[in-house]
Amino acid sequence: MRLAFMGTPEFSAPVLKSLLTAGHEVAAVYARAAKPSGRGQKVKPSPVERLALAHGLEVRTPKNFKLAEDRDAFAALNLDVAIVVAYGLILPQALLDAPLYGCLNLHASLLPRWRGAAPIQRAIMAGDEITGVQVMQMDAGLDTGAVALSQTTPIRDDDTAASLQDRLSLIAALLAPDALAALARGTLVAVPQSQEGVSYATKITSDEARIDWTAPATIVDRHIRGLSPFPGAWSEVQGARVKILMSRVAGAVSPAAAQGEIFSLDGRLMAACGENAVELVTLQRAGKRPQSAAEFQRGFELKLGDRFG
Repeated sequence: MRLAFMGTPEFSAPVLKSLLTAGHEVAAVYARAAKPSGRGQKVKPSPVERLALAHGLEVRTPKNFKLAEDRDAFAALNLDVAIVVAYGLILPQALLDAPLYGCLNLHASLLPRWRGAAPIQRAIMAGDEITGVQVMQMDAGLDTGAVALSQTTPIRDDDTAASLQDRLSLIAALLAPDALAALARGTLVAVPQSQEGVSYATKITSDEARIDWTAPATIVDRHIRGLSPFPGAWSEVQGARVKILMSRVAGAVSPAAAQGEIFSLDGRLMAACGENAVELVTLQRAGKRPQSAAEFQRGFELKLGDRFG
């Protein structure tokens, strides 16, 4: 099929690769424009843009689709379909209607649960036991379109947003060619979403990423893993901001330990929560690389009784 691919982050790149491997004609790739980042404020193309350029594909990076010339350029591609995977821009109705078969979105949740921008993080943070990837026929709503294909995966107790994203990305890479094959055969049937169980995966703010040590250990652990590695759950100790990138529930604490208090330094870095405690496995200070708890303690003189807060 003749298609446009619309995606930006690492999650999307395996899907584009699978479509190229399957022999589809990718007329153009749309990605969010690269922004200056890092100390040198260098412009670094997105993973999708880099992959597209490596395959000699045309890459388009419109800021939005408010300009008629951008909408007309998309329509002029004469597409069979557009595949959208974590693109990051809202598509106006004119774009949704332009391809012969419309636009198919691969979304990393089991709709209608976790519509929106951060479904992977929200699923872990909420303690969901299962998630997946669904192929959705896009409409004008926010992830409200009918669902055509779906594949699930369990959420493990040690999953971070990164590990779950990697697994879901591979699932999406398998589903996309299957969806196009069914579309070509005329057997791709989309079923409207349920009106029950709707939830929204809003973007994570920096304030929300701060760890609430008054919460039970299970909640703190999900919060940490759900935000790892980005934006990273954070707390402060001795006046320094520290990201905590990996944790595990550690069980009961000493009755005397206050919430957020470090109560064991025997090679395992433990912090008390509102109920039970978490072991802090991987940490990162500002400007430093991620470190194991043992490495962190060698470079940061923690004392019994210090508190995260």
